[in-house]
Amino acid sequence: MATPEQLSDFLAQVERRAYKHAVYALRDDQAALDVVQDAMMRLAEKYGTRPVEEFPMLFQRILQNAIRDHFRRQKVRNLWTTLLSAFAGDKEGEEERDPLETLAGTDIESDPAVQLERVQRLAIIERALQQLPPRQREAFLLRYWEDLDVAQTAAVMGCSEGSVKTHCSRAVHTLAVLLRREGFEL
Repeated sequence: MATPEQLSDFLAQVERRAYKHAVYALRDDQAALDVVQDAMMRLAEKYGTRPVEEFPMLFQRILQNAIRDHFRRQKVRNLWTTLLSAFAGDKEGEEERDPLETLAGTDIESDPAVQLERVQRLAIIERALQQLPPRQREAFLLRYWEDLDVAQTAAVMGCSEGSVKTHCSRAVHTLAVLLRREGFEL
């Protein structure tokens, strides 16, 4: 059985990756923060006493379900906001930024030119990931970002292992094409 400290350590460990995963899926920073927070709360409330070894699979499944739930709610919400949008005034758009990127890291290069190049490369990679179809992006992120094996990814996605392999293969090929166009040498 996991202790509260082990649960806290696990959540701190996956927080940033889960947030980025949700941002890629939802394309909305604030919604991604909400979804990740909800997923973390669900894990803590319902499965916090499970063995630590089960946390990665449980959390990924909860996160994927939370993302899907967000899309379902958004579909209904969009219907009503579209119908009622004539009554709403325009809001000044706030600058979009990644709140986790503002945290000071220990490995940040001090040379501004290197920092700029890094930020630009990351932006190109993020745009390429956003261009993937949702299932391909989900499979790719679970396999290569979250480092789940094929069976674990299939369990999280609710599909067969063959489907995971197909989605990952297509994602890798599409990303390679997109990144080569942007000047990456792969």
